[in-house]
This record gives sequence, structure tokens and C-alpha cells, in this order.
Amino acid sequence: MKFRGGSKVEKIAPQMAPMIDVVFQLLIFFMLTLKIVAPEGEFGINMPLGAGGNPTDSLLPEINVRVLATPAGELGSLQLNGVNLGNDDAAFAELTSKIRAIAGDPSDATPNEDLSVTIDPDYDLNYRWFIKTVGSVSGDKLPDGTTVPLVGNIKFAQARDPR
Repeated sequence: MKFRGGSKVEKIAPQMAPMIDVVFQLLIFFMLTLKIVAPEGEFGINMPLGAGGNPTDSLLPEINVRVLATPAGELGSLQLNGVNLGNDDAAFAELTSKIRAIAGDPSDATPNEDLSVTIDPDYDLNYRWFIKTVGSVSGDKLPDGTTVPLVGNIKFAQARDPR
């Protein structure tokens, strides 16, 4: 079979301008839809050691904070070294003041790196009470709104079996 017009084959080349336009539109779309998440507060937290860990000797007293929960998960009792502080907002304020008395005056806005607090919450404790406890032992709010760090290390006790 014979075709008219000759045997000249035209080569079709892709056009680059529309491809570049699409790439830039996608780039702009992803840049505009990107959500930058602010980093959460930083806690100097040491996780508990396994069964073979050696306790470190320290000249500062050991601070143990026990947070007991009611069956509903609410705050039942807040204890500092076995002493009951209560179960309301005043207990957290007293906890902060007692830790500040132990830590000394952090006037230079640096935490006492040698001081460590062990938090031992009940298994069924509501998360908000746990976070409030961490906030109370980690820093003290001044009247001008600034926070002064108190302790350098926050440890957590081994989780107990809820049964």
C-alpha cells in the first residue's frame, strides 16, 4: 500500500513549558498547605532503669512524689516523700513551694542539675493530673509570668500491675 505525501515522519517532542508550570504549581500548593507545628515543651526526663541498674549516690535528698488516683481516675492524694499534701490545686502549689525550698533559690534561671524527682503515679490516674504534677515539680511561675526551672532530672517509677 502506498501512502501519499512522502515518507517523511515527524517527530513529536514534549513541550517543557507546561511541565515546568505544573511542577511550580504543585510546589506552591504544598508550600501553602504545610502546617508548621510548634515543638512541645522540653522536659529533662530520665526513664527508669531496668532491674540491673545501680542507684547513684547523691548529697541531695531523694524526692519522691506519689500521685494516688480515685477509682474514677481523678486525683485522690498528692504525696511528697510520704507526706500527704491534699487533692486540690493548693496541693500542687504546696508541692512546688516545698521543692523550691529543697532546690534553693534558682535566681540564675538554671535548674539544679543534681536534684532529681521521682514521680510515681497510679496506673488509672487521669493524664491531666500527671501533667500537672510534672509541671509543678519542673518549674515555679513567678508573679511576672516567667517560669523558673527547679529540678534538672525527672524520673518515673516503674509501672505497677493494676491488679
